[in-house]
Amino acid sequence: MIGTILEILAGVLLVGGGVFSLISALGVLRLPDVLIRMHASSKAGTVGAGMILLAVAVLYGGGEIVARAIAAIFFLLLTVPVASHMIGRAAYVTGVKLWSGTVIDELRERYEVPKRKEDEARER
Repeated sequence: MIGTILEILAGVLLVGGGVFSLISALGVLRLPDVLIRMHASSKAGTVGAGMILLAVAVLYGGGEIVARAIAAIFFLLLTVPVASHMIGRAAYVTGVKLWSGTVIDELRERYEVPKRKEDEARER
């Protein structure tokens, strides 16, 4: 009885993790600029991978496997936000083109950024 419940829970977590990973992949392919793509890949990717790791921990519930899965989830939660922030900042500072629908650019005053192509076109 408990085994069946754990298998169902693991299945739900696997499907949920797969859906989040699929959403992340679609976001990377379909969203308009680097900063928005980075947001989709980091948020949905982290949740998707975390759910899959939780499914492994539930399904193969040995102490060592659960500890490794929890450690991996903790590592993801610590490193992915920092890495995505640094990728976004590097993209911005190197002058990667922002989406035309971007309304507010709060970093413009903080960084000396090389001229972007759309800025040069506006000046003409």
